[in-house]
Amino acid sequence: MTSDGGRRTQAERDAITVEIGYALCSAVFAAAVLFGAVAGPAYVFGLSGGARTALTGTGATLAVVVFVARVVSVLVRFQAGARSGQPSRPGPDS
Repeated sequence: MTSDGGRRTQAERDAITVEIGYALCSAVFAAAVLFGAVAGPAYVFGLSGGARTALTGTGATLAVVVFVARVVSVLVRFQAGARSGQPSRPGPDS
């Protein structure tokens, strides 16, 4: 519901959908890059056993943390911008 208690307009619903999609896509990208940076050397340098397991586990854990943090930060910023009536990001003409 909007701040005045009315229903959301189609434009507001579309904006929310786009913002959720952006949050998810950017979070997947950030998590994948981080996982590759942490776990990649284990495969590039042919590490075995415990080292490979440790790097892969650490990379996966950090990727999940970054994914959640990115989604939450994008959606909180969008919600704060919607409440203030200001866009959350600068427009194309700025």
